[in-house]
Amino acid sequence: MNTAATLSKSAPSSPEPATDRPVPSRVMRFVRENAAAVLVFAVLIAVWELSCEWGDVPTWLLPSPSRILVELWGARAILPLHLYTTTVEVLLGFCLSVVVGVPLSILIVLSPLARKVVYPILVVLQSVPKVALAPILLIWIGYGTESKVLIASVTAFFPIVINTSAGMAAVPRELLELSRSLDSPNLKVFWKVRLPFAMPYLFSGMKVAMALALIGAVVGEFVGSDRGLGYLILTFSSTMNTALVFGAITLLAILGICLFYLVSGAERLFCPWYVGNDEGRL
Repeated sequence: MNTAATLSKSAPSSPEPATDRPVPSRVMRFVRENAAAVLVFAVLIAVWELSCEWGDVPTWLLPSPSRILVELWGARAILPLHLYTTTVEVLLGFCLSVVVGVPLSILIVLSPLARKVVYPILVVLQSVPKVALAPILLIWIGYGTESKVLIASVTAFFPIVINTSAGMAAVPRELLELSRSLDSPNLKVFWKVRLPFAMPYLFSGMKVAMALALIGAVVGEFVGSDRGLGYLILTFSSTMNTALVFGAITLLAILGICLFYLVSGAERLFCPWYVGNDEGRL
């Protein structure tokens, strides 16, 4: 019995799981990866603030960040309506560009005739400045939300079509030949091969399209509107309230960042096999 007890004491114990070892969370990883950018941004804001205070820069010429925050807080009663209006216009225009652009991309890839006919039209449409198209669309449709949605959609339309078409056309020929050798129907080849292969291209185009939709919505509000952040920028510019102009631009920037990461989140959801290869990628 004593021998058994001695052996049990001398036997190496099984290693216990290191449960108390800190596991880096996604938030901490995000902070580490973006700490340098946040630091540089904070330094630029500090330099801007000190330059305005010590350099005696007129407020109407360049307001300080603290002044912008004060003016935004003073206008907090009117900002939500205009922010909501611009957000709705951007999202609807973006969704419309996706709903129209993706089927058109499929048609371009699967039909050589459609490629020859549609591509030149798309290039011509993209070459025309959207600021020049906005007044015509407002005359045709009116000054309501529909015209801003259409302008945002037209502005965001091109990168979705181009990127999705490039993704579907970039499928390796060997993979398509393998699918045909297995007697797979064309529809199944599309759903199982072409579409998954083109998804990363599609989301890359959607990221660009979201930013362009925001630009298109603001252009529409510049041309003719009675609400929206673009309308506020014009109104405050006419009264030389530069602080609120910068405030509205800041809200537009924050809105654009949020919408960009909304698309990035959807990409992580629908393309985990692609995003997982590079988690630090935007």
